[in-house]
Amino acid sequence: MISTAIRVARVGSAAELAAAALMMLGFPCLMLAALLPSVGAFAAAAAVTYLADHYLHRRGSYLVNRLSKVRAGLSIRFLIRQLLLVLLLARLDLSDSMVFYAAIACFLAFYGFQAPHGALITLIRMRRKMPVATRNVDLGSRVRIPDAPPRRLLHRSAEKMLHLDLVAVVGLLVAGETGDKLFGFAGVGLTLLLAFGYVAVLVPYVRGRRIPPNAEKVLTAVDGWLADYRPETVLYFSGSKDSAYQVNMWLETMEQLDTRPLIILRERAILERMAPTTVPVICVPGGVHLMNMDLSSVRVALYAANVGKNIHMLRVPTIQHVFIGHGDSDKLASVNPFSKAYDEVWTAGRAGRDRYAIADVGVRDDDIVEVGRPQLAPIQTWQGVPEGRVPTVLYAPTWEGWDGNPGNTSIVLAGENIVKKLVAADPPVRVLYKPHPFTGTVSAEAGAAHRRITALVEKAAVERAADPRFAPDATAQTAAKGELTRIEARIAELSGTGGEKGDEAEATRDGMVDAVRHAEIARLRAEWNDVYWRSFGTAEHRVITGAEPRLYDCFNVSDAMVSDISSVVSDFIASGKPYAVTDSAELGVEEFKRQNTAVRSAVILSNSAAELGELLTAVADPAKDALAAGRQELKRYLLGPDEPASIDQFNSAVRNLAREAERRNAGQESLASAEAAGVDLASAVPAQRVTGETDEAGATVTG
Repeated sequence: MISTAIRVARVGSAAELAAAALMMLGFPCLMLAALLPSVGAFAAAAAVTYLADHYLHRRGSYLVNRLSKVRAGLSIRFLIRQLLLVLLLARLDLSDSMVFYAAIACFLAFYGFQAPHGALITLIRMRRKMPVATRNVDLGSRVRIPDAPPRRLLHRSAEKMLHLDLVAVVGLLVAGETGDKLFGFAGVGLTLLLAFGYVAVLVPYVRGRRIPPNAEKVLTAVDGWLADYRPETVLYFSGSKDSAYQVNMWLETMEQLDTRPLIILRERAILERMAPTTVPVICVPGGVHLMNMDLSSVRVALYAANVGKNIHMLRVPTIQHVFIGHGDSDKLASVNPFSKAYDEVWTAGRAGRDRYAIADVGVRDDDIVEVGRPQLAPIQTWQGVPEGRVPTVLYAPTWEGWDGNPGNTSIVLAGENIVKKLVAADPPVRVLYKPHPFTGTVSAEAGAAHRRITALVEKAAVERAADPRFAPDATAQTAAKGELTRIEARIAELSGTGGEKGDEAEATRDGMVDAVRHAEIARLRAEWNDVYWRSFGTAEHRVITGAEPRLYDCFNVSDAMVSDISSVVSDFIASGKPYAVTDSAELGVEEFKRQNTAVRSAVILSNSAAELGELLTAVADPAKDALAAGRQELKRYLLGPDEPASIDQFNSAVRNLAREAERRNAGQESLASAEAAGVDLASAVPAQRVTGETDEAGATVTG
């Protein structure tokens, strides 16, 4: 019942729900105490409402945020409490006393102070917001960016301002209880003094040298930096805050480019959620600002998503534009007709090329280049289950998607059946459950299924822990957990996660990543991953959510996987391990394989998961793995050859396209010169590009 109430109220915990209930019940109690009248009861109810309100704000409760939509916002709640205090004073026969009029004047003046306070806070935040935010771009030497106001002044500022009435409330309650008006006057005076002081300390931050430079100066500084750095390859990205993973997956590849890289983002929310990188990053929310930016040195632009804001970069004719996507799968997104807007489309292997040919959406075959998947380099190939270890099966379903298609995810119709069979498997296996981070965001049914599956895995983990056959080495586990704590503390120290982050202007000024520290963090994260898996038993079932451990880390400790149609399957194929895919839409095995290339060497599961035994047999005895040879062939088809390495293919494709951009730009300059000289343009048109040549890394050359 409590869990149902938590979901309905959309609060995060039982404590949060209790605080919300206490706050809502506290106001009727305040009215009752005022009418009785009872100073003690009023003080107790007021304390409850103050504390509950403060707790919910600290937790960032959804419920508190929604109260403003029903005329019960933060300011109204404080005003009601103040009005009820005035009512209490009147019921205490103080309505003819000067302290009564002082209380009314105080609360009116206090309410008046909130207007300049709110205006100053808003103005400071607006002026601290940069037209262009950056990371790894040295703007501090080009423009003066002042320090931000102390965080204590701006963080939850409205709540802090309103809580200054607490001094007046306490003073007036003491005056009402004791009859000594001096307490009331002291409380009123101190509240007004504090409110005035809060407003006064904010004023200097909206004038003079404490204001960041204007947009023109910042943009000029950015153009100056671009002229010095002269970026050659840009990763361009726009999307919602939840899509940050789509740009994060390309950061390591950008760091390994032979050309000078730059990342251009369009939303501040993406910048805030982007993983650390040594590549320069420029976030340009304004389309006009982007279009006026000097990108004359850029030759290749890479796009990880098909979104409307891409047009602001696609309009630049001196750049060759490439769609690289954020995964390789048989979903319709992999053959989006929008892709024909780009000069080239890069796919992992031959399968991507064939998808576009079959879809016939206007993408020409000679505009497609196979470059492999550089991100798959960390995935280890299968060497069989280590002797003495229980096989591990990863269940990694994708999310429900936006269209309600039952074939999107197995979690609703098949998830529980899959997990029940896995935890009851004989011989036994270990189950790792790692759902897609978007699971349950659209479908309540999918969210409920996820919670049931989580409960199944956790219950099975408890039962296995009590089984002496699977008793782990407690000493080794304890040592690993201690080592895990040490590594996490060191990563936090190097990352600076222990302190408060500055505002956007400060982050732009100081956002230079230390390459040595960045490399050390990467080394520690790899060490953390190794220790994490040793911190619990090799047979212990596990639910894994959050960013760490990463999906590829789960691949490497697993011996098989069950998933759905998504790029997860295509990526897992790089390991060469057995896998199963659920036909949740019940298309039938042959039709399912016909429509989805990545499942041609998979065990196809119905929603009952009755076929799961075939996968478990392949894991237990590789000699009985009838699909092993097919998986190797499918791997080459989907992801390209192992040699040359994918990052070499990718770099080669970038170089080739940069040369194409140079040729095109040179041709355009020739045309412009010919036109200026009065030459017939028909005889000056440059040759059309020729395809079919290959360079030393095996990538197709266009030109």
